Amino acid sequence: MSGPSRQQLLQIFKAQLTAFQQSRDAFTVFSKITPPSSPSTPPKTLIVFDSSFNPPTVAHLRMAASAIRAASHAIEDTRVLLLLAVNNADKAPQPVAFPTRMALMQHFALDLTDAIEGDGVAVDLGLTTLPYFPDKSAAIADEGRYGDAEQVFLAGYDTLVRIFNPKYYPGGMAQALGPFLDRAKVRITMRIGGDWGGKGEQEGYLAGLRDGGFEQAGGRREWAERVELVDGDEEVVSSTRVRQALKGREAADEKVVDKFITPAVREWVLEEKLYQDD
Repeated sequence: MSGPSRQQLLQIFKAQLTAFQQSRDAFTVFSKITPPSSPSTPPKTLIVFDSSFNPPTVAHLRMAASAIRAASHAIEDTRVLLLLAVNNADKAPQPVAFPTRMALMQHFALDLTDAIEGDGVAVDLGLTTLPYFPDKSAAIADEGRYGDAEQVFLAGYDTLVRIFNPKYYPGGMAQALGPFLDRAKVRITMRIGGDWGGKGEQEGYLAGLRDGGFEQAGGRREWAERVELVDGDEEVVSSTRVRQALKGREAADEKVVDKFITPAVREWVLEEKLYQDD
């Protein structure tokens, strides 16, 4: 028996999105990819990948797969949460609507489970109205389904700089980041070059936290132990680059699309002609 068509799937996700926006909830899970061997008990490690998924790329896949393989617990005790923020619900999302991104997330989750050796990994797909990691983390924990699982948030180096920027915490960094980093770790993929400098500069930023450079703003040295820096790919694979390639659709861009989007996502994007009028 075949599953729902693409249009039916989009209608399902549209209804789920509307129901969530009309609720007072800050977080919900709208879909799951669960291998047969996945236990029914809460995970010990929850890998949280918060992104716009606009569209998901092989860079997203590598970040998630790397974190799964590096998790401190066995794969059957590890779960991935792909999280999409829809806090700007009154403003039309660009360049594709949230239900379409929810569909791309589901296809990306299938590609992710295929990429993991063995029986795969359980993947949840979630929505949130919250903009900042500390608030998202608290909402996920308060919802209850993951028990006392240690959260591992995945992000790029630019997000690390925002996390520890005192301007986002008028009540003080300790009040906001203390509970967050008690509950969660942050796994940061370094982005070499451009505005972010070299590997040494990025490692130096974390060393500054470890050496007390943020104490005047309420930061704590021990927070550095909750941050892991990992090497990224030499070639930058951004969603922006993929969207630009899809818009052009010239011969050189075909190679970018084929190389930088995962198979199930690529099939949906190309057949539905997404981003080509961006």
